[in-house]
Amino acid sequence: MTRHVLVLGGARSGKTAFAEQLAIRSGSRPAYLATAEALDSEMRDRVASHQAGRAGQFATIEEPMALSDALLKASAHHDVILVDCLTLWITNLLMANEDVARAVSQLGATLVQLKTAKVILVSNEVGLGIVPDNAMARTFRDLAGSAHQRLAEICDDAYFVVAGLPITLKGEAPGQAESRIHEA
Repeated sequence: MTRHVLVLGGARSGKTAFAEQLAIRSGSRPAYLATAEALDSEMRDRVASHQAGRAGQFATIEEPMALSDALLKASAHHDVILVDCLTLWITNLLMANEDVARAVSQLGATLVQLKTAKVILVSNEVGLGIVPDNAMARTFRDLAGSAHQRLAEICDDAYFVVAGLPITLKGEAPGQAESRIHEA
């Protein structure tokens, strides 16, 4: 059975490293679906650093907006797809004046129908801090929170990563499925 996963955490919490470990343990043909757009030199450096850190371990697919379509295409060639990250995807949609709620619904429907590849979604939990001081930031926070709730409902496993330590919110603890396989 394919178990989709949602990994949440704050900035620099270790959520991506945790998701990468899950992906590597979960499949033999992993893909890394990146939603970031390198629009300035700082972001280009970040992207290059991320790519260098996972060199040779993942096929890289870059898609800033059409996430559902990219997942369906990638599932034809990959048994696990790590999406990093949903909050950048939501930002990209907002900046393009796209309907974020509709895109999240489409992503949810894609996950429900996708049985050939495990999808691991990484996202920043942005709702734990102060209330933002402007309308756009509040809209972003609200859309991200709604997306996380909807996707956590669909995903079989959900984790919150703090200081590099994953906390199981829903489903199997990290490594639980692998230990059952080794015991058999």
